[in-house]
Amino acid sequence: MSTRTRIAFLKGHGTENDFVIIPDPENTTDLPPAAVAALCDRRAGIGGDGLLHVVRSAAHPEARHMAPEAEWFMDYRNGDGSIAEMCGNGVRVFARYLQHAGYVTEGDLAIATRGGVKSVHIDKAGDITVGMGRALLPEGDVTVSVGERSWPARNVNMGNPHAVAFVDDLAHAGDLYSPPPFSPAATYPDGVNVEFVVDRGPGHVALRVHERGAGETRSCGTGACAVAVATARRDGVDPAVTGAPATYTVDVPGGTLVITERPDGEIEMTGPAVLVAEGEIDAEWLERSVR
Repeated sequence: MSTRTRIAFLKGHGTENDFVIIPDPENTTDLPPAAVAALCDRRAGIGGDGLLHVVRSAAHPEARHMAPEAEWFMDYRNGDGSIAEMCGNGVRVFARYLQHAGYVTEGDLAIATRGGVKSVHIDKAGDITVGMGRALLPEGDVTVSVGERSWPARNVNMGNPHAVAFVDDLAHAGDLYSPPPFSPAATYPDGVNVEFVVDRGPGHVALRVHERGAGETRSCGTGACAVAVATARRDGVDPAVTGAPATYTVDVPGGTLVITERPDGEIEMTGPAVLVAEGEIDAEWLERSVR
């Protein structure tokens, strides 16, 4: 870990999916899994569903190849310290931080992630739109379970894996403290994000989600995209076939996201991103927390 005695941090959220933000442009702060978990601890740390490590792409070995396209790399970690490929709400909060710090202004920018370079637009009204890439729809039947109930699920990959199950009542998802069992086990060797979905009206759904490595969260951006795609296909809608974009309003426990799938397969997610606090971490406390 860094030898500095104080480490700057911010706290932010996107539809109440909340994050600890560690600005570290030159990648000088070591953040092992135990340190991330300590920072994200809601009782003994700052608290968050995950951590956004803000690094220049050129300064990070995993992102140097993306530096010509994107100056900044979102080194994202789940709340338990594990590494994740992408976080849609996290990208919006990451962009809001870059704006807050004066690195970018309103308009378009590119952000590097482990799921590739993402296109971002910060609009004057305050919402942020993220180009989330294309969804992959692997073949094969998947089943998810909670207690004695089981449902067929749609396998959707948004750079990270999702299982989308349509249910009659969101309460059927249970407490979502632990990962809902799924089968066949070989479908998701590294675990999966599981979304439970109900209809609210035409083009309008609501979800609850168990995020891999974080438990139930108030929102999941990649999950909302996966749900929109799964709902469209369930509704018999494929923009690649119709030639027209498909837009779904997706209610999450922490707010609302608007997801559009374009005819070329690209998916755009629009929603809020809010910074709520900033301060300093005692590096000695962080050192002690990982021993």
